[in-house]
Amino acid sequence: MTRRARRTRRMSQVTGAGAAALLALSACSSDADPSAKPGSSASVSASDKLSGDVTVFAAASLKESFTTLGKEFEEAHPGTKVTFNFGGSDTLAASITGGAPADVFASASPKTMKIVTDAKGNATEPATFVRNQLEIATLPGNPDRLSALKDLTNSDLKVVLCDRTVPCGAAAQKALDAGKLKLTPVSYEEDVKSALTKVVLKEADAAVVYKTDVKAAGGKVEGVDFPESADAINDYPITLLKTSENAETAKAFIALVRSAEGQKVLTEAGFLKP
Repeated sequence: MTRRARRTRRMSQVTGAGAAALLALSACSSDADPSAKPGSSASVSASDKLSGDVTVFAAASLKESFTTLGKEFEEAHPGTKVTFNFGGSDTLAASITGGAPADVFASASPKTMKIVTDAKGNATEPATFVRNQLEIATLPGNPDRLSALKDLTNSDLKVVLCDRTVPCGAAAQKALDAGKLKLTPVSYEEDVKSALTKVVLKEADAAVVYKTDVKAAGGKVEGVDFPESADAINDYPITLLKTSENAETAKAFIALVRSAEGQKVLTEAGFLKP
């Protein structure tokens, strides 16, 4: 082989090695940051940038968790804003079928979600994202020494329940039926937060609410478990609504709720995995 041929061969090898290194570097730099959280801005490509407002109708028991997730979503996607309407799932469902503008509906029971699906108001198939279990909420220190659901039938106690049309009220009635118990509350409340507030304000001795609400109240109330609650666990479904004017951003919020990151926030609040 001549000197010129050997030189040409060496140059070809160097050029090939340089090209391979450049391709490897390019491939590394194009990979997503493995430390990026699901739903974080680092996990969204330039073509998938989200923006605009999203209105979420959600069960009252989701208030603390969804507020946290809404803030995380806005921080991860600058230019977006998540607005919530929390309340009794039956009232929210009626508002949606009545034409109230909303993008997402998260209900505290399949029954109240069915109000929306029967009216063909959903754009996607509802998916269960968490479950919730009942607990007795009483004053700190449990002054009435409550230890079982049957204790609430004591006529000397002022007990409040959620209205039976609300998922927490329907679940409470299911638990009472499971224990073959009859209970006449001093009032039926429009949602679980209203029932809990009656205890916090000492307007009631006890209320049957969700474990998540007892946890969210901190030291303002004390929770008492009862076995009948296992017969009345509620599934929480979520769906994109047909009325959504910002479907892509709404879908991204739903994805965050159902992601590992969203599930961590929800389970830390006391919700059960689906």
